[in-house]
This record gives sequence, structure tokens and C-alpha cells, in this order.
Amino acid sequence: MNIDISEEAGVRYLHFGSSWVQGAMRIARPFALELDYTREMMTPLLLRGDDWPRKVLQIGLGAASVTKFLYRHRPQARLTVVEIEPRVAAAARQFFKLPEDEQRIDIRYGDGADFVIESRQRYDLILVDGFDADARTGRLDTLPFYLDCRARLADDGLLCVNLLSRRKDFGKSVKRLEEAFAGRAIAFPSCDSGNAIALGAVGGSPAPSRKGIPLRITIDELKAAAQQLKSDSGLNLLPTLARLAQSRHLAGGTLQL
Repeated sequence: MNIDISEEAGVRYLHFGSSWVQGAMRIARPFALELDYTREMMTPLLLRGDDWPRKVLQIGLGAASVTKFLYRHRPQARLTVVEIEPRVAAAARQFFKLPEDEQRIDIRYGDGADFVIESRQRYDLILVDGFDADARTGRLDTLPFYLDCRARLADDGLLCVNLLSRRKDFGKSVKRLEEAFAGRAIAFPSCDSGNAIALGAVGGSPAPSRKGIPLRITIDELKAAAQQLKSDSGLNLLPTLARLAQSRHLAGGTLQL
């Protein structure tokens, strides 16, 4: 696999031997999230408190955009990142300012699906964004993988997956998530880029439990959380909420997951 770097209009891009963008960083703001879908992968932060998450598993490093954002804006979080290609991590350090902090960023090299099977840790948040040069996910979009992720989630855990909504099998991906999470999964309306973020949940509110108590949060609560996140980090998820409000997932003004 070739690893290429390009720059245009103040933005640096990561490619795997094709024009397909695998990650991006605005050079003047290296800890900001440049791509729409990486911003939307932070939507789980609106569903839990400011002290969440504490343990994060990220499968697929890319340009380390999400890693850097959580590192800066969730200082309590310990980040485990599984990357199948060591040269990607090297590029993230050299070209995309991935911090050298082994106390908080633990990079493992290997197959993400194997890691989830073998791990005995529980994670508050699992982020999955793994594609090869041809936008293939392999085992990272299968029912066994999603079931394994569910087993690795803490009592208030959330899974967040980047899917390609323009693929003809996108609907099957969502159905696999819904099956793995006993119906407690949603896919957001697609970004303009053709990415769609999907969430799966265990536990819930008001009392976290793995027995499947749904998480319910009103649009007003989501907006307040988004305003706070924008104030704290500069990340504006209000447009995401506006799109979500037009979907069936906010029927009656309440998100249930």
C-alpha cells in the first residue's frame, strides 16, 4: 500500500495510493476536525457527560484527526488506537502532528477485528473508521465484528462507525448494526461526502445498565450539549443536529437509542 501526502489551500491530505482522501488536517489548526464525517464521529460526546469517555478504542488511525481532538478536549481519556499499517502511524506523526504521549495514546499494530476478539478491556467509546485504498472495510463491517464490539463496551458504552452511504450495501451495514445491538442502533443522514455515521448503544439512562434501558435525550438537551461543546472546543455540531431533526430518529423531539 502506498502512502501519499498532498496539500491544497492550507489543508494537508492523506491518501493510500489513490485520490481517495483517508484523512486531512488544516495546517494552521492541527487539532481541529477538517472533514465533515470526523466532526460527526464526535456526536457521542453530546450523549454523555463532560467526564466521558475515559477509555476509548479507535480502530483505524488515518491522519489522527479524531485521536488529536479527543486528546486535547477530553484530557481524562486514555486512547487505544489499532492500526494495521505501521507506516500510517509514522505518517501521522511526521505530517499530521500526532502527539508522542505513550501515557495517553497507546498505538497497537494489527487487525482491528482480531484486537476486539482478543481484548479483555471494556471501553466507553469504540470508534471504527477503517478502509483500505479501495474503500473496502473487510471484517470491520460484519455482524461478528459488531457483536464483538458490543461485548467490549462498558455499561454506558457507545459504538460509532463511519459507513459509506453511497455504497449499495449501506443498508445491509445498518441492519447488521441493528441486529448486533438488539435494535439500539441508528445511522445519521449522510454527509455531502457520502459518509454516514452510525451509533450503537448499550446501557442507557437514567441508570446505566446492560439490560437495554434506552437512552433518551431531547433535542433541547442535545442543542445545549452542542453549544457547550462548541464553546469548549470550537466544534460545531448544531448543523448535524439540524439534519438529524429532519430524520425519523428525532420523532417527537426526542432521540432514543
